[in-house]
Amino acid sequence: MKTAYTCFCTDIIHAGHLNIIEQAHKYGRVVVGALSDEALIKYNKFPTISLQERIKLYESLEGVDKVVVQNSMMYDEVINELHPDYVVHGDNWKAGPESAIRENVLKCLASYGGELIEVGYTYNPEVKKIDRQLREKLAMPEYRRKRLRQLLEIRPVVKAIEVHSGLTGLIAEKTVVEHDGELDQFDAMWISSLCDSTAKGKPDIELVDMTSRFRTIDDVTEVTTKPIIFDGDTGGLTEHFVYTVRTLEKMGVSAIIIEDKTGLKKNSLFGTEVEQTQDTIENFSAKIAAGKNAQLTDDFMIIARIESLILERGMEDALERAKAFVKAGADGIMIHSRKKDPAEILEFCDKFREEDKHTPIVVVPSSFNIITEEELAEHGANIVIYANQLTRSAFPAMQKTAEDILRYHRAKEVDDRLMPIKNIITLIDEL
Repeated sequence: MKTAYTCFCTDIIHAGHLNIIEQAHKYGRVVVGALSDEALIKYNKFPTISLQERIKLYESLEGVDKVVVQNSMMYDEVINELHPDYVVHGDNWKAGPESAIRENVLKCLASYGGELIEVGYTYNPEVKKIDRQLREKLAMPEYRRKRLRQLLEIRPVVKAIEVHSGLTGLIAEKTVVEHDGELDQFDAMWISSLCDSTAKGKPDIELVDMTSRFRTIDDVTEVTTKPIIFDGDTGGLTEHFVYTVRTLEKMGVSAIIIEDKTGLKKNSLFGTEVEQTQDTIENFSAKIAAGKNAQLTDDFMIIARIESLILERGMEDALERAKAFVKAGADGIMIHSRKKDPAEILEFCDKFREEDKHTPIVVVPSSFNIITEEELAEHGANIVIYANQLTRSAFPAMQKTAEDILRYHRAKEVDDRLMPIKNIITLIDEL
């Protein structure tokens, strides 16, 4: 009997999936691939049930003869192993980044004469409702909050990008690219104090209060599902910090990063050019401990940001602080530098990893932007945050557009470099 293979990446079965199975069954015995957790995440579909639960779900479906695990979005491995006569898939992958997967399947099948069967995608109110319910489930605080810890277990390096509004959140959520035969995307979102303040036209001195910053989180969480890392500046007074932790937990935020400085906040990239006061190890450790004691779940993370390299206090001071802050309960260490050469960041990572193999390390390669995520991961980094690139790219583009409209007294000259409003609207999901 001939074999028809199809791959599922869903936690909920609806009419569209059943139609795929029905069509595949016409061609022979049906083998369903269950996409692994790691592959699912790269495919922009975070699982809400375990791989074993998905396998059992697919095995229970009428018409399914066998379920196997597919470990990659690309089909090379599974096709080489199974040599199916047919691969059956919906026809909704002909355009966009997913077309790379389709090309991969066609190439694999052509090597031995297999055939691709494309089934019309099922569009109906029930399917749309189920898809929306799944997105809403992923956006719920109890699911979103724990996702950063889950990612740290699965991904070699977690990539986060700065967002400061619902629209930038959608960019972080939906941007997927094909590169070297793989799809890739951002894993998490960083709500930066600098970019949040800048978007509101305010200086980055903790002038924007937490109530306003929580509103930005609301705007982002309403339209996205990815985990959020929150820039908490210094954390403020310890008595206030515990309430911030509780609030962020309830909102579904995955982590807060606080820096070991006191007084009026100044951006770290000014370094010693402006007066900045580093907190004592004892005081900052007490703040971390108070925040951990205030937590209601084990999901939320408090990450300690060390400013020793920024303030030129030396490597030993940075390492001493890292050790103390982990002992106080910090769930991760962020190390920062304003040098263009990443050497001191790598030195810190290497020395920290000699003693601590497990505590996550967070890096923000704004100044030392020549280094790749893979290189940072080789030295023990777990989270890479692109902390302000969306804001920095938007500002010059908007300023140039405004200048040219003034210069030419019309908008024709700027139109060629503008995204059609229709393309922007398609980012926004309708109920």
